[in-house]
Amino acid sequence: MSVSLKSLGIDRLDVEERLALVEELWDSIASDSAAIPLTPEQAEELQRRLADYEANPNEGVPWSEVKASISKLLGK
Repeated sequence: MSVSLKSLGIDRLDVEERLALVEELWDSIASDSAAIPLTPEQAEELQRRLADYEANPNEGVPWSEVKASISKLLGK
């Protein structure tokens, strides 16, 4: 049996419920992230970003500020 929105009944959920399900699915994938190895390109990009951060630790904006700004823009 193939898995689909309809076979799982997901198509009957409202948008908020589907978004919550997506978040739960994503969290379950993230908790098992070792099962999905990085490609060499992804590892290289992470190293580049880490080196950039270490060279310029005061640049950028903390996630909490970015999230607050987005929430404000969305009226949440």
